[in-house]
Amino acid sequence: MAVDPESLNMEMRDPNNLNEHVRALWEDLIGEPTGTHSMDGVWRCSYKVFNSCKTCCYKVMTVLCAVPASIYWGCCFAALSFDMIWCTTPAIKAYLMQFGACKMLWSSVVRTCCDPCCESMGRCLSDIKVTQTKE
Repeated sequence: MAVDPESLNMEMRDPNNLNEHVRALWEDLIGEPTGTHSMDGVWRCSYKVFNSCKTCCYKVMTVLCAVPASIYWGCCFAALSFDMIWCTTPAIKAYLMQFGACKMLWSSVVRTCCDPCCESMGRCLSDIKVTQTKE
């Protein structure tokens, strides 16, 4: 089901948490333990520089690469869908049909050749009784 681009949620862009593993917040990456603190000004400046650089770099990369990446991934998933719908699924169905016929033939051969021998051996061995004797 296609989503109308105008109805996209511009705030919550990962509603299914697909990329929670790539979250890179300052608090998740940098931490100074008690007794090892930089100067307050350095800490604040580092925080601002980190977030500014990360945001700027990400935006530049998305401007340059997001549309070509979307084209690439759209084509990849279209090709994968085509393959699954028109090639793989029909091929699997054909193999299953062939294997069904082979299964019927093989089970007839086994029932004809092996069942009599197995039944005879079973009847011969069914009267064996095992007892334990004390020494």
